[in-house]
Amino acid sequence: MNRIDPNLTRDLRKFGIRDWNDCYHCGTCTATCPLTAQGFLFPRKEIRLMQMGLKGPISTSVEPWLCYYCGECSERCPRKANPGELMMSLRRYLTSLYDWTGLSGKFYTSKIWELGFIIFFALLVILAFILILPPLDTTLTDQGGVKINSFAPPDLVEYFDWAMAFLVASLLVSNIFRMYLRVIWTGTKQRISLVEHVREFWHLVFNFSVQPKFSKCEDRSYWLYHWLLMSGYTIMFILIVVFLPWFQTENIFPAWHPQRVLGYYATIGLLVGLGAAIIGRIRKKEIKFEFSHVSDWLFLIMLSLTVITGILIHIFRVNGMPWATYISYIAHMAILVPMILIEVPFSKWSHLAYRPFAVYFARLKKSTMHQSR
Repeated sequence: MNRIDPNLTRDLRKFGIRDWNDCYHCGTCTATCPLTAQGFLFPRKEIRLMQMGLKGPISTSVEPWLCYYCGECSERCPRKANPGELMMSLRRYLTSLYDWTGLSGKFYTSKIWELGFIIFFALLVILAFILILPPLDTTLTDQGGVKINSFAPPDLVEYFDWAMAFLVASLLVSNIFRMYLRVIWTGTKQRISLVEHVREFWHLVFNFSVQPKFSKCEDRSYWLYHWLLMSGYTIMFILIVVFLPWFQTENIFPAWHPQRVLGYYATIGLLVGLGAAIIGRIRKKEIKFEFSHVSDWLFLIMLSLTVITGILIHIFRVNGMPWATYISYIAHMAILVPMILIEVPFSKWSHLAYRPFAVYFARLKKSTMHQSR
């Protein structure tokens, strides 16, 4: 039995949801959306659950993650109820439900909490550099580059990277497991076999790698920008966490060397994706950019600053500018560390993991529908 939660409206408003009572369930949004399918009739279904105060079905729903916010439903809504934005706000709300620490809810509903944690971790990074900083070597390498490894030993930085990656992965995996319990264990009436879990797993990998559902939107450039942003970030993350001794080097390789090619691709992908998102939110000509939550801007600003400081490190290093390189490196880490610790497990960047898992869980739920026929 599903209980009505009289506080659901109040709680959802904290996550950016506006007045959804303009919706009178004409079904235009569901008919318009190219991603709806049998058994997953969003956004209309989710709006109805919100209006009825049914927190239980919302918490076990996978539909908000299957919405990629093309904006087509909001553009065609005759009541201007903006169902696409409602789905975006629901994703924030669901992220807070999956998170066992409670921090996600704090970050999404309080500017002070998120900014406070960002500043706290940034100051910790700066303090760590001050305490363990070796004597600065301003002499240059034989190639005329900066001796960056004497300033930030790659082995030491790599140990820190692995520790941070382990912490973030543990938080994210545990939250995804809680998502699984809600969506599959609680949200389905029939148990799903291990064989079915294995058979459908490739959808998870495929959707993470290619983001194919974005391409179903009318605006194909939206998929391209998002894929460039996602692939650029993923490549840069792997280079920094897994291959740091190879990536952070004092050697100045030719422009066609794989180290520089991968770095340049990741940088260009991030800049193009970030540029499209920032310009769209400033111009507000497309309805999907009309409303921006604080978390949207914090994510874009922090990722942009991370990319810019990374570019500066490269420019200063290869041109033999030690002090500029060292200051840029500290600034880079002071931005990068809080972004990873906060955005990946608790905030905007966690969507990168929840979306493909949602597609996977949707496939599992769909298999139970076929079994019940």
